Amino acid sequence: MDELLEVKDLRVHYPVRSGFLNRVTDYVYAVDGVTFSIKKGQSYGVIGESGSGKSTIGQALVGLIEATSGQIVYAGKDVTDKRVRKKMSYNKDVQMIFQDSLSSLNPKKKILDIIGEPLKNFEKLPAQELKQRVLELLKTVGLDEESLYKYPYQFSGGQRQRIGVARAVATRPKLIIADEPVSALDLSVQAQVLNYMKVIQKKYGVAFLFISHDLGVVHHMCDNLAIMHRGRFVEVGTRKDIYEDPLHIYTKRLLAAIPRTDVSNREAHRKQRQAIEEEYNVHKEEYYDQAGRVYPLEKVTRTHLVALKKE
Repeated sequence: MDELLEVKDLRVHYPVRSGFLNRVTDYVYAVDGVTFSIKKGQSYGVIGESGSGKSTIGQALVGLIEATSGQIVYAGKDVTDKRVRKKMSYNKDVQMIFQDSLSSLNPKKKILDIIGEPLKNFEKLPAQELKQRVLELLKTVGLDEESLYKYPYQFSGGQRQRIGVARAVATRPKLIIADEPVSALDLSVQAQVLNYMKVIQKKYGVAFLFISHDLGVVHHMCDNLAIMHRGRFVEVGTRKDIYEDPLHIYTKRLLAAIPRTDVSNREAHRKQRQAIEEEYNVHKEEYYDQAGRVYPLEKVTRTHLVALKKE
């Protein structure tokens, strides 16, 4: 499989200003040097708690915020420069699904216009052909023809998120960045939306960058993933590497927080979570430098990289 997107040492730092002259006195290291790649048709997961910097990566990739440094290489070309992005139709090939389905859809527009807007911008289709394309997209995500002339507020949260998925896939992109696409939904609706995303991936061969705080959801969607904390990756590997052989103390803590369905062993699971939480509180400083930043990743196996503690 060929590399579709490569991110090299990406950094997004926000200046902190203070004093009478409003000078820069410090920086917030939202993203502090992350490197990864996504292959064609692959699902790659980035997991972390709120404030870890994972959403900032997605926003930098689609150009909503500007990277401080680093490279974003798409189809072999550096698209960090906006002029290069425009020449190679990067904004058509890379789309985004946002966390808040309601605020990401224009409340004054009908669904036909919302999903049809990217088609108008990039393909300039005649009105009848555009309607047929939008209808085809709606059917792909399980919505009927009546939905064409409704407004976003007339749909449930799960339906709105499916509309967001349909809009993202309208231009037949090669990569979709899904930023917490199901975190605000009920569990049954989450499964429904995720299954539609899998159908779309199979149908269109699209790659996903799946950003989430939920390791259970990412396990369902992704073959390769990275655990993010304090603006850096603490552990990177395949699904098997992360779920069966976690090595970083932060990864172990996240995995312990996944709810278990085995009620008969509830007490054992509770004690295990408490033991891992105690280990984290006692030893967490060993995994971060004096400034509280994550150590550089080191290769453990061919696919498994970990920010190991220093002896």
